[in-house]
Amino acid sequence: MGSDSFQFKQFSVRHDRCSMKVGTDGVLLGSWAGHHQLSTANCQLSILDIGTGSGLIALMMAQRFPQATITGIDIDLASVEQARENVAHSPFQNIDIQHIALETFNEGKYDLIISNPPFYEEDTQSKTEQIHNAKHTSSLTFEQLIEGAGRLLDNEGEFDVILPYSATDQVIGTAAIHGLYLLRRCDVKGSPTRPFKRTMLAFCRTPHETEHTLLIIRTPQNTYSKEYQRLTQAFYL
Repeated sequence: MGSDSFQFKQFSVRHDRCSMKVGTDGVLLGSWAGHHQLSTANCQLSILDIGTGSGLIALMMAQRFPQATITGIDIDLASVEQARENVAHSPFQNIDIQHIALETFNEGKYDLIISNPPFYEEDTQSKTEQIHNAKHTSSLTFEQLIEGAGRLLDNEGEFDVILPYSATDQVIGTAAIHGLYLLRRCDVKGSPTRPFKRTMLAFCRTPHETEHTLLIIRTPQNTYSKEYQRLTQAFYL
């Protein structure tokens, strides 16, 4: 995924001008998110992608939910411009990409909110301000993300996010304070012998018994696992 563009089965994504490149995190979340909505895939869902970057997850949602109305927002103008180009060159025209910050965005309620947010909370600085804002929680803290999702989520909606495994307990606790309760959790590791690296979490407004699963991306032979292939097969592999 290191080239200027990435070809999926139904669309391509250029990311040479984006602050965050196409990567496994986005593909994972775009494949995993919103599974409780599958029975309503032909309904007029409203979907919000916070920090859309190249538009990857918004495009994945358009493929999975062709009747949905999808909005992607980002504070980085170069990313917004490239996401709009990616949408324009795709077969999906039900996506609106906006250059706006989450804290000032207030356009109704959404059935599904998705975010692959900035991760790094440590004090390290990235090479450019654009990359720094995309990767560090100084540009969007977990608290701000959860507050924004809680403000924009429909009463029956779902908020899905991918995070560092180390931030899981913090985010679950903060979400509960904002009236968002854990519905599904998937812990992700790169291989059987590696520690957990990521967690995907799905929240809703009503307390539920949590569905907790594990995903290992690669086998000991360094091939993609059957579980990862099943999850992502609609898009690539």
